[in-house]
Amino acid sequence: MTRSKPFTTVLLYTALSIFAAVTLVPFVYLLFSAFKSQATFFTFVFWPTDGAWWQVDWSGFTGKHFKTLFTETGIARATVNSFFLASVTAVGATLCSAMGGYALAKYRFRGQGVMLWLVMGALAVPAALLLAPGYQVVYWLGLLDSYGGLILPALAPAFGVYLFRQAFISSMPNEMLEAARVDGCGELRLFFTIALPMVRPMVGAFLLITYLGTWNNFIAPQIIIQSPDMLPLSVYVAQLRGPYGTEYGLIMAGTLIAVAPVLVLFLLLQRDFIAGLTAGAVKG
Repeated sequence: MTRSKPFTTVLLYTALSIFAAVTLVPFVYLLFSAFKSQATFFTFVFWPTDGAWWQVDWSGFTGKHFKTLFTETGIARATVNSFFLASVTAVGATLCSAMGGYALAKYRFRGQGVMLWLVMGALAVPAALLLAPGYQVVYWLGLLDSYGGLILPALAPAFGVYLFRQAFISSMPNEMLEAARVDGCGELRLFFTIALPMVRPMVGAFLLITYLGTWNNFIAPQIIIQSPDMLPLSVYVAQLRGPYGTEYGLIMAGTLIAVAPVLVLFLLLQRDFIAGLTAGAVKG
């Protein structure tokens, strides 16, 4: 058994290294493609060469795609739009989901069981089936071509409410709540100063999930938003294709700009993200 352990470790690390390399291939391709000229884009898969694959032809790279994006297109405005949409939606959805999950976990009220079954039933409905009725509701509310039409339907997702309910049940004993109430703590203060900090890993994980989902949302903005100045980055980059030709290096540079902020955010919140997922997996 002791001799087989190093072999198993080497095998495991080898397999993980291969999977990591395969995962990174699209990102490496995107990085090099964003800096390649139109002439070398289809000639070389990754980097232009003078002969052997290790002899890099630096003349095949150019930074004009990024200059064009920020001087001749509206990608800066689209980036600001994405930051606004993702930030407001992530903070609002996290707060509303935490409040809903807290109410289902720690309060007893008439219809609580029905509400819980409705939340669990909503989890089984595919998001694509909600596009048509969601559009109709947004139309009735007069929120078409506005950020409210994107933010309002995303404020209390069933997935978030159920996730926070489980987190509050497993992380917060009822005796602590009763002790705080006996000491005169109000319900609002109880939620923000005692309950919410106790599920901080889940808050970080759900905040990141919602932010990434909103940032990468491609379908809903195309349906709700009609004004070009209000488009988020995910839709704007897809519209960089010209009517008579497509400059793929420009699209790759736009995609790199769209990926970079969420990658930085994931690196900053990865500890809370992993802790939140692990807590949910272990404690159920």
